[in-house]
Amino acid sequence: MSDLVEQYFDAAVAHLQRVRTEESGNIERAASLLADAVAEGRRILTFGAGHSSLPAQDVVYRAGGLAVVNLLNVPGMIGVSVMPAPLGSALERVSGLAPATLDLTPAREGDLVFVISLSGRQVMPVELAQHARARGLRVIGVTSLAYPGEVASQHPSGTYLKDHCDVVLDSKVAVGDGELSHPGAGTAFGSVSTVVTSALMQAVVASAIGKLADRGITPPLFRSGNVDGGTEWNARMMAENADRIYYAYPPGKPGPAA
Repeated sequence: MSDLVEQYFDAAVAHLQRVRTEESGNIERAASLLADAVAEGRRILTFGAGHSSLPAQDVVYRAGGLAVVNLLNVPGMIGVSVMPAPLGSALERVSGLAPATLDLTPAREGDLVFVISLSGRQVMPVELAQHARARGLRVIGVTSLAYPGEVASQHPSGTYLKDHCDVVLDSKVAVGDGELSHPGAGTAFGSVSTVVTSALMQAVVASAIGKLADRGITPPLFRSGNVDGGTEWNARMMAENADRIYYAYPPGKPGPAA
């Protein structure tokens, strides 16, 4: 392998090891909130804008995941799903879009929302977390605490995502999200934010599943649709939890299975 390949894997592994060690307490606190939300029949939402939507999507409707976790789909915010692509970045700066979207969901007091934003400084994640807490939802923020203090908040209040959360999971990704350099490249490259943030989300889910099982509660888990019986299992999971699933057809109507 080239030196850059080695450097990239070393950087990613080092970040994962650091987060595992330094964020273990916060991971367990977030997992407790998630386990409580599942056990109490609460609604569970995840949100991320742009590439931060990838870790949010990674725990929704997937094998080994909790069936009752839903993606909060703010128009134009999911990945690079709009044309031109910079429109997604512009929408993240629009005030009022996040609260309006949340208010049109079935979310209510006591529910749980994960808000993922690497910098935590843009209007969308700040307003979503702020509005969710004002409505009585619990908020888990997934962000890098390297950014506040080094980059200015884009929200009029001057606050960041970290300021509006019940639990903050720090990805510890450096400002600029580039681990590698080359004399001819002109700027840093080699992002580890998706790897680390997805690992944080999966760690929280894994711990929550264990906490539920320890309480004698069978977690509502999906199986792989690519193993025998998986499709039937998943259809049953979706039917049994239809009142908390918002990514499928309405309850009582046919829909897809994972």
